[in-house]
Amino acid sequence: MATKISLDISGCAPAPGLEPMARSKATEIAALLKAVADPTRLQILALIRQSPDSRACICDLTEPLDLSQPTISHHMKKMTEVGLLTSEKKGTWVYYSINQKIWNQISDLFD
Repeated sequence: MATKISLDISGCAPAPGLEPMARSKATEIAALLKAVADPTRLQILALIRQSPDSRACICDLTEPLDLSQPTISHHMKKMTEVGLLTSEKKGTWVYYSINQKIWNQISDLFD
């Protein structure tokens, strides 16, 4: 004689009103996280935040990071492409700042 097993699966159902993040939003945030998921890029962001007026030129970053200008330029380009950094040209120099709106999107993930 077979034993009848009763399973309560009501706890497996999603809570009412919960919906996943929109795929487009998830893709956008994933690109941001990928851009900052690099130790050098995190160092760059920290240096920019610490610098006067919260902006820095690549020439301000080469010595503290002990990296070449092309290497830092590569990292800056990746962060600029996702909107994390903004740039402003002054004469022959380009100064980078953290886009606070985009930075807040990242920090909001952890609230």
